[in-house]
Amino acid sequence: MEHLIRGRFRRIAFSSCSNNLLKYDRHKNHRAICLLWTGRILERNRPRSILYSKYPRREYGMFVVKALRGVLKLRYLLLGGAVAGGSALNQRYQDWKDGLPDLKWLEDVLPDNNKWQEWRGSLIDIKDNVKNNIEIDPRLKALTESKYKEFKNWFDQRLDDAIQAAEANGTSAPKIQGAKQEINNKTIVYARPFAQEDKSKKSEQERLNNLQDEMMLTQIKYQKELEKLEKENKELRKQNILLKQGKKPSMRKVKRSLIDMYSEVLDELADFDSGYNTQDQLPRVVVVGDQSSGKTSVLEMIAQARIFPRGAGEMMTRAPVKVTLSEGPYHVAQFRDSNREFDLTKESDLAELRHEVELRMRNSVRGGKTVSSEVISMTVKGPGLQRMVLVDLPGIISTQTTDMASDTRECIKQMTQAYMNNPNAIILCIQDGSVDAERSNVTDLVSSCDPSGKRTIFVLTKVDLAEENLANPDRIRKILSGKLFPMRALGYFAVVTGRGRKDDSIQTIRDYEETFFTNSKLFKDGVIRSTQVTTRNLSLAVADCFWKMVKETVEQQADAFKARRFNLETEWKNNFPRLRELDRDELFEKARSEILDEIVNLSQVSPKEWEEVLLSKIWQNMSDKVFENIYLPAAQTGSAETFNTAVDIKLRQWAEQGLPLESVESGWQTLESEFRRFFEKARSTPDHDNIFDKLKEAVVNEAMVRHTWENKASEMLRIIQLNTLEDRTIGDKRDWDAAVKFLENSVKDKLQQSELILRELLGPSTKERWMYWRYQTESQTKRCLIKSEIDKILYSNNKHPPDLTYDELTVIKNNVGRNNVEVDNDFIREVWQPVYRKHFLQQALGRAYDCRKAFYLYHQQMEADCSDVVLFHRIQQMVKVTANALRQQITNREARRLDKEIKEVLEEYSQDSDKKETLLVGRRVTLAEELKRVRQIQEKLEEFIQALNKEK
Repeated sequence: MEHLIRGRFRRIAFSSCSNNLLKYDRHKNHRAICLLWTGRILERNRPRSILYSKYPRREYGMFVVKALRGVLKLRYLLLGGAVAGGSALNQRYQDWKDGLPDLKWLEDVLPDNNKWQEWRGSLIDIKDNVKNNIEIDPRLKALTESKYKEFKNWFDQRLDDAIQAAEANGTSAPKIQGAKQEINNKTIVYARPFAQEDKSKKSEQERLNNLQDEMMLTQIKYQKELEKLEKENKELRKQNILLKQGKKPSMRKVKRSLIDMYSEVLDELADFDSGYNTQDQLPRVVVVGDQSSGKTSVLEMIAQARIFPRGAGEMMTRAPVKVTLSEGPYHVAQFRDSNREFDLTKESDLAELRHEVELRMRNSVRGGKTVSSEVISMTVKGPGLQRMVLVDLPGIISTQTTDMASDTRECIKQMTQAYMNNPNAIILCIQDGSVDAERSNVTDLVSSCDPSGKRTIFVLTKVDLAEENLANPDRIRKILSGKLFPMRALGYFAVVTGRGRKDDSIQTIRDYEETFFTNSKLFKDGVIRSTQVTTRNLSLAVADCFWKMVKETVEQQADAFKARRFNLETEWKNNFPRLRELDRDELFEKARSEILDEIVNLSQVSPKEWEEVLLSKIWQNMSDKVFENIYLPAAQTGSAETFNTAVDIKLRQWAEQGLPLESVESGWQTLESEFRRFFEKARSTPDHDNIFDKLKEAVVNEAMVRHTWENKASEMLRIIQLNTLEDRTIGDKRDWDAAVKFLENSVKDKLQQSELILRELLGPSTKERWMYWRYQTESQTKRCLIKSEIDKILYSNNKHPPDLTYDELTVIKNNVGRNNVEVDNDFIREVWQPVYRKHFLQQALGRAYDCRKAFYLYHQQMEADCSDVVLFHRIQQMVKVTANALRQQITNREARRLDKEIKEVLEEYSQDSDKKETLLVGRRVTLAEELKRVRQIQEKLEEFIQALNKEK
């Protein structure tokens, strides 16, 4: 039992030791620990009586071992805990270190230690320079030594603080150097008064106070400069960090001004087709006046730039010009559809701008007209300009010259009334003060459109000339008080817009105007009030009136467009519930893709299909010429030798002259017919949209007209066709049978055509007359009598020549005359030709039947009346090689050239709005266009109203 227990404990001890060895195999002393534990277990299991009785010295030794064992145990426990704790701490440190973000980019952004030291040294140099450069006058120094020391200490302290702040915030060295140079310059400047103090009569205390104030201002300015540099440095750091991370710095969105937003709405309305019946009642300033009354000059004075072309007594304003005025840092002008800005401070740009305005006006006039209703839109920005939108209209004329269109006067009147009839338009009525009031045409027109004068501003121009010409100043007083003209106005103004010189600048004119009104008798005598003169007061009054009208009416106009949009959307949902709202441009792009898809389908036609279609088209085009010019004249000679000779001559002439071009034409017709076939096939699909049919047809027709076959193709065909037609041999029975069948089918087709011709000449047959109650005309009755006589002649002579002899004509005439019918020779020949043709074709068809089994005789070169079979074999082979050559030409070249030409046509049509309006028609198109425009206008109006409310 004792042995079993000891063995069990040994196994437990050794297993524990082995586990400890596996677990701590990295440390060498673990083996000793395991041995000690093993010995301890063995000692515990051994009986104490045996241990201490047999070995008395062993007890002392075991005591030493136990003590040593305790010491070693404590040592290794401490060592293992330290190692394990250090390992765990090292692992946690590594995990924490890996979790930190990568800060290497700071090395590229922040300067290194050397640069910091250089910047710090620069600031210290600034301090030293400031201390050394400021020199105080000795006399002042003696009197104010204490104050000077106090100020100097204060300044040094502030400068040291600034240096430390700059060093802490990281201001760049170049900027600090610039600040240093600036302070050096300032110290020198502010030190000069000390050298000249003896010449000054001020007291020493006042000078010292001034010096202190100036130095304080310098210090404040320096502090502000440092703060500005710090802000710029921070911004540069942010941008640099973003660039390092691959991001773009955020750009601020350019804020549009109110007047620009409002002008965009007016531009949308100008492009809006009047056929949509959408009322445009948004406010704008309409400048009207008689021709040469100075209305363009008034507008230029308000815009502070000579932006319009001028002419001596000639009509220059031929179209409405919408000018949007807004305030800006630079005086520039820009057209709506252009990115170029004209610098209005440069005379060269002004000249180019005037030329561009004149050119646009002339281009807008079409169809022999003198004026146009097409609006030219431009924007003028500059400092001090009042925000408003003005429309300069052509001047009203009283007499038409010979170089004008006959309806010019009426067109100008209708255009002016259309703009003034807008109930929210502000009418700027321009009246020439240098002419008699009775000669005015514009006042009556303005009075008819705005009888109450609630939106009219009257402007009297050329007051300087009026003062010189008018003896009675009361007349001007009556004009400006509204008592002379039969019209009312909100305000009356008098202006001077120049001295009649083209080269005068706006500033020169303004100075002249101010000088005139300052020295004018009218102004001094109280005829004109100060608020009624100068274009500056006029522009302020017009701008106030304009914005007042805008604020009062813009929301009503937005509601009107909202209601219009609702009605249009309802109409669309009711009429086109499952279709998208596509305007003309979008519909054109959709049609373009469909047309290009049809071109791609040409490549899907197999070569076999191409050759079959080409064979049919080529023979269809040349069959009449083969029968009429070659076969029938040669066959009617009556001799095989003559037949072959005539055929060879005619075939060669035809192949050298007209056959290649006719073949090319057949190939082109085949390409066109196949292309159109794909379009017809697309029309039969269930999802076909017929709105594109007119456009597709126009594009295909235009491309077909432009397309021309390559010139070298006909020359190539001529050689191939000549070589093929010269070959008279038929190699095998299969070719012979094919030629016979080709001859039979061709003759049958011609025979049917002859029968149709005869039926038209002879009228209804006996069966049709009896069963369907149809009757013959008198001419048809005569032809039937003649035909019966001709049949007798042909029956008697089966191989009759193609022409009737004189005797035969006489016999026919006499036989017909027995029935009391008189006919002439021409009438008989008219009937003879189709009858003989039918007779000959029937004989040719019979010979073709007989030649079906004559190949053996032909092969043995025995006599056989089958020359026509050989002819049609030669023609058949020529048609085959021609079709093969044309098929290769189409697939390799012509289809791609057609694709290119169709794309060119589509590109031209895409830029032509008139073509789109002509080819894309229907209520669906107009409704989508109108709905799109109304939405755009409503959205822009709502955006403008929101901005207007924020400004309020």
